[in-house]
Amino acid sequence: MTDDQANGAIVAKTLADHAYQRIRRDIVAGKLAPGSKLRLEALTKRYDVGMSPLREALARLVGDALAVIEGQRGFWVAPLSIEEFEDITRVRGLIETEAMQRSIERGGPEWETAVRKAYDELSRLERKLKKKGDESLPLWEDANRRFHEALVAACGSPWLIRFRCMLYDQSERYRRISLTRSAADRCVHDEHEAIVEAALSRQVLKACRLTELHLRRTADVVREALAAEDRKRA
Repeated sequence: MTDDQANGAIVAKTLADHAYQRIRRDIVAGKLAPGSKLRLEALTKRYDVGMSPLREALARLVGDALAVIEGQRGFWVAPLSIEEFEDITRVRGLIETEAMQRSIERGGPEWETAVRKAYDELSRLERKLKKKGDESLPLWEDANRRFHEALVAACGSPWLIRFRCMLYDQSERYRRISLTRSAADRCVHDEHEAIVEAALSRQVLKACRLTELHLRRTADVVREALAAEDRKRA
């Protein structure tokens, strides 16, 4: 391979990576609707990318189960269903608590510092969200992801981290549907606070149990939102 060919391959990979990240983010955020056709020409314009890197990006999204390919008909955003959500929630609970347990047992001072930093950042944004409303929501979403990632970061298993990340993204697609709905008796900040206190106190069983409850309460709200959407379409 010549230098020009090598440089061309690097550029193509960079473009594919960039397109993959942007499309992936838009699917998770619901900007590309579940079940919608991913029309290649429209996507090349929307993401300012060529056809070859775009196809590579979409193939990676199929591997992430965020997109599907139907023979010669092309690519589609993966659809949503209550049955799939129930399965995702169950498996995510298993993965999340396993990663949490290992992280608490293995985490050192650097892990504790990272968890505290992520929690403090999330708490600040929660207070801002109450004052400014929806405009602060994207920042809170990012901080919420970093908080949950920090808790499991010391688990020592790249595969656990990888599976957990995939399940988190799948869960997010469903959770975004429920953002306009909230349980009247629920305070997410208090749930986060209880989890972080248990984790930093090395109370493994309590931290895992609180994490399970946190996921279950979120699932309840999502389930209600999905049922409401089904009633609208009926």
